[in-house]
Amino acid sequence: MATMAAEYRPVRVEAELDEPLSRWLWAVKWLLLAPHHLLLTALALGFLLATALALPVLLVTGRYPRVLFAFTTGVLRWAWRVAFYSYGALATDRYPPFSLGAVPDYPARLHIDRPERLPRGPALLVSRLRALPQVLGLVLFGLAFRLVWWVGGLSAFLALVAVVVLVLTSPAAGLLRTGHYPRRQFTALIAFDRWLLQVLAYVFFLTDACPPLKPAPAPLAPWPHPGGHRPLSGRRPPHGRVVSGR
Repeated sequence: MATMAAEYRPVRVEAELDEPLSRWLWAVKWLLLAPHHLLLTALALGFLLATALALPVLLVTGRYPRVLFAFTTGVLRWAWRVAFYSYGALATDRYPPFSLGAVPDYPARLHIDRPERLPRGPALLVSRLRALPQVLGLVLFGLAFRLVWWVGGLSAFLALVAVVVLVLTSPAAGLLRTGHYPRRQFTALIAFDRWLLQVLAYVFFLTDACPPLKPAPAPLAPWPHPGGHRPLSGRRPPHGRVVSGR
């Protein structure tokens, strides 16, 4: 079994399947998360502003200002907890905290090491072109999602079919049938979420480690690991923890 030390990377996405899960709570999580979505909308604007303020400093010095780095990393960390609770994973029923900081006992965690030095001048912008295939893949995925959503709205029948297919192919279907989260779906979803977060971290200059072109399955890893955090007390699922790096 791979250990965290063997898989250590500058961007580390940690996920712990937090069973038992409710069979029905997933259906109303979108409503419960309304305050988070409002705040994350404002934080997303702050994220873009912080990146714009950091860019001139990066171009001249190659160093990301520490305060701005803490903020932008915190926004991604907050968004990851919300996604893990909601439809990005549906892997916990523990309501995400309203915090930019690290929450070691929450089952979804994100750690990004502040780079000591990034390329300076035009080389910084040119280096981001390495992530162009990943960015194009994410854009195509987003366009495909919007197209499916639009086509499904053409008629009530197609909308109903879309909902049925979504439920039958999502973790919610497994929860409804058995009360347990399908492990293969958990691993696949976390692999995609990890890839998305690492691409965002690279594109927005939070790391100089370009992620691979496609998401790879994350290894199951025992604790402890270099981050120094401890497992959740009394809730250690034998096959549900995924700790992954780049």
